[in-house]
Amino acid sequence: MLKRMYVKVYGMVQGVGFRRFVQIHAVRLGVKGYAKNLPDGTVEVIGEGHEESLQKLLEQIRRGPPLAKVEKVDVKFEDYKGEFDTFDTY
Repeated sequence: MLKRMYVKVYGMVQGVGFRRFVQIHAVRLGVKGYAKNLPDGTVEVIGEGHEESLQKLLEQIRRGPPLAKVEKVDVKFEDYKGEFDTFDTY
C-alpha cells in the first residue's frame, strides 16, 4: 500500500551527512520525497512509497550516519499524494 511519511529528526543531524544518508537509503528503497535542514537544527523528511519501504527508511533515519546523534524522531503517516518524482535534499 502506498503511503506518505512525515518525519522530524532531532539531535546532531545537521552538518554530519544526514540528508545524504537518508537520500541514499530512500533511492535504494524506491522512496520519493526530500530531506531538508530546518532553521531550528532539525531535519524534515517527507517520503512517499510503499509502506514497507517507508518503514525500512524510518529504521535508517532512527540509526543515522556514523557522525550523527539522533535523539528523537517524530513520525506521522498520511495518505499518498504522488507529489514527487525523485528524492532530493535541501
